[in-house]
Amino acid sequence: MSLDDQTRAAIDALLQDNRVVLFMKGTPAQPQCGFSAKTTAALNMLLPDYVTINVLDYPQVREGIKEYSNWPTIPQLYVEGELIGGCDIVLDMMQSGELAGVLGLAKPDVAAPSVNISETAAQTIRAATADQPAMKLHLKIDAGWGHSMNLEAAAAPDAITAESSGVELYLDPWSAARANGLSIDIEEQLAGTRFVFDNPNAPPPVNQMSVQDLQQKLARGEEVLLFDVRTLEERASNRIEAARHWDQDAMQLIDSLPKDTELVFHCEAGGRSQQAAEHYRRQGYSNLHNVQGGIRAWIEEIESAQAQD
Repeated sequence: MSLDDQTRAAIDALLQDNRVVLFMKGTPAQPQCGFSAKTTAALNMLLPDYVTINVLDYPQVREGIKEYSNWPTIPQLYVEGELIGGCDIVLDMMQSGELAGVLGLAKPDVAAPSVNISETAAQTIRAATADQPAMKLHLKIDAGWGHSMNLEAAAAPDAITAESSGVELYLDPWSAARANGLSIDIEEQLAGTRFVFDNPNAPPPVNQMSVQDLQQKLARGEEVLLFDVRTLEERASNRIEAARHWDQDAMQLIDSLPKDTELVFHCEAGGRSQQAAEHYRRQGYSNLHNVQGGIRAWIEEIESAQAQD
């Protein structure tokens, strides 16, 4: 399938409007090939967010991007419109530190972080690693504040070690810079035992705001930065008067604000707005709110009550 003018123009516009773009199979949450999974794992260590295109959803792009770049495989990473390369190149650049430089990031220069592993968690780790004494336990904290631990045969030359309760952890410099003060415990669930990470460096979770609390804020005349993440077509049928459409202008406004500014998001029922708020949480914003139930709850609980008065 050759690259048609429409597909070329769409790729041009995408690369012009977004600084970092990854053409991949699947999504960062659910990669559909091992190469895409490895590439997103590397990017996730450095960036809290970036644009991805699932080429499995767009056959024209899946074949067209290969002709566009004169690069035969997927994934393909672009930064500022320039092709960086595929999986192997991205991983090599990550290992050498060159990828951070391309993305405009300075490699952290950090000492061993202070990490507290509960004795219960330490016992679980020791039991799981007893028959693999040569393996190293790696702790990774990505730029979106996702935590994971896994066993690997070796540690990178620049790995930083932290010790607690007789357990030695190996961290890359990026993870080490995010780990100071981290507590690790375990939690029993119906599905089994899982590790729980309490990281004081991570932005606080997104708060849930009831429609009653939102209505009271507006009634008091407070200046509420409320963003409606629905489409223009959805807004045409019903909307909260004080809500701004979450468009490019709104995104530029948010980018210009201090990271502790109160930001409130709503959608139809609360799902999409939660995702929008999580996007800004990964960017380091710390005063985020999602309207529970979205505009459906607003209509049922606020507008209906007002109509009866």
